[in-house]
Formats: sequence, C-alpha cells, structure tokens
Amino acid sequence: MEQLNETILKEVIRQRPVESHKGTFGRAVLVGGNQQFGGAILMAAQACVYGGTGLTTVISDPVNRSSLHARLPEAMFVDWHRSDWIDSVTESADVILIGPGLGESKDNFDLLQRIVTTQKEHQWLVIDGSAITLTAKYPMTFPYPDQVVFTPHQMEWQRLSGLAIDEQTQAHNQQAQEKLGSIVVLKSHRTQVYGQQIVVNPLGTPAMATGGMGDTLAGIITSFLAQFKGSEATVHGAVFLHSLIGEALAKDQYVVLPTQISEALPRYMKQYSQK
Repeated sequence: MEQLNETILKEVIRQRPVESHKGTFGRAVLVGGNQQFGGAILMAAQACVYGGTGLTTVISDPVNRSSLHARLPEAMFVDWHRSDWIDSVTESADVILIGPGLGESKDNFDLLQRIVTTQKEHQWLVIDGSAITLTAKYPMTFPYPDQVVFTPHQMEWQRLSGLAIDEQTQAHNQQAQEKLGSIVVLKSHRTQVYGQQIVVNPLGTPAMATGGMGDTLAGIITSFLAQFKGSEATVHGAVFLHSLIGEALAKDQYVVLPTQISEALPRYMKQYSQK
C-alpha cells in the first residue's frame, strides 16, 4: 500500500490563471443539514468555499439559512423543499456533495435518490454521512459510479460493504470497493483510499478527533474536484492536505477544530501552488 506525501499536493494544486473568473474554479452544490445537524453542512460548506471553489450552493432545511448567511456569506442557499430550485442548481454543478447532517427520513432518501438518478456525465458525486447509511439501506444505481466518492468511517463502511470492522482488511476492502466501482475514502486514524490505486494517509493526530472533521474533509474533497481535474489523485490531495494542516495546528494545540483547518486552507494551498 503506497503512502501519500507532499508530492501529491504539488501535483494537484495549480496556480490560478491570470485570465479567470468564478466559473473557472467550479460549481459545487452541497446537500444536507436537517434541523438537528445543521452544523455539519455549514462546516462542509466552509471547507468548500475556503478551498477555493468558484461558486458554492447549499441545499438544506430552511432553518439553516440564517446561520449560513451569517457565517459564510460567500455561499448561496436553496430550500430543500423547493424541487424546482434544486433541479436548477444541480443541473449546472460540477460536483455535488450529499450527506453531512442530512438525516435518514423518507424525504431525505427521496432527495438522495433525486440527486443520484439525475447525475450528469460531467458531474462527480461525493456521498458522505447519512447518505452512506441510506445507500446501504436502500441500494441504488449510480449512472456514473466511477465518478462517485464515498467517504465512510469504519461503521458506515460496515453498513455499506457488509464487512464487520475486524474484517476490514485491505483485501476485503478492495473487493468491496471493486464491487461498488467507486472511490472509497475509508476514514480512520490512518485513512485509506481505495480506487485504481490503494493508498494510505500517514498523517493524522488525536487532536483532530472531534465532531465535524469528516464533514470538513468531504467539503475539501468537493472543492478540489470542482476546481482541479476530477481524478483519484485529486481526492488523494484533499485527504492529505486535510491531515497535513491538522498535524501542523496540533503542534501548538491540544485539540484542532474542523473550522480551523478550513481557515488555514488558503494559506497552505497558496504555498503548494508555488512549488
């Protein structure tokens, strides 16, 4: 299993062209945040915006509108009860992230199914959190599975793959990933990414073990896929940078907050775009 290193950041992150506009850096749509878990989609959105996405739209329960606008005025908002607006913004998206704080109700499943079944040929999907559990409960067909990224922690992977945590060996994980036909970012203290390649992230620290860290990672992956080339390497770069920043902050902090990683993204991305 190959280990990720800084080389992946130099490969993925590019200097911004002089002649560019917000559309140059991708359109991302993030779906999630019910009345109980609104913070999840807010953290994912912050990571997406701070990661450099040109246009970020959040589709969420209307209770989260004021919080989003207060914390992140750069992001747009769509009420997830407005199916006409949903269709409009998802049509032009380069990447759609669904799952952070989504919930597991029938309405949530219907929304997930709507997003999945209308995936366009040019679009990537990032499936996180509740959306992984729903996919495990109610298997569905993805039109372009090779342009789908699942981001489960070990219990979510157990639900999706059928592998108990103590059975989640490299060989078993690879077999389950090949059956899905999608990229799998298996989150743990040493996150592994399964796709055409199998790589392990050697970075990570207990200081990052706090709520919202996975939502932030999903937002970074979404941002990278929106503005850089959609590929496994792009996913690898997002995974590595997330932990690289976390480890750097942990040198002086007992705990690293997900929002602190997002706030540091522009500085680190600038650094690696020049190497």
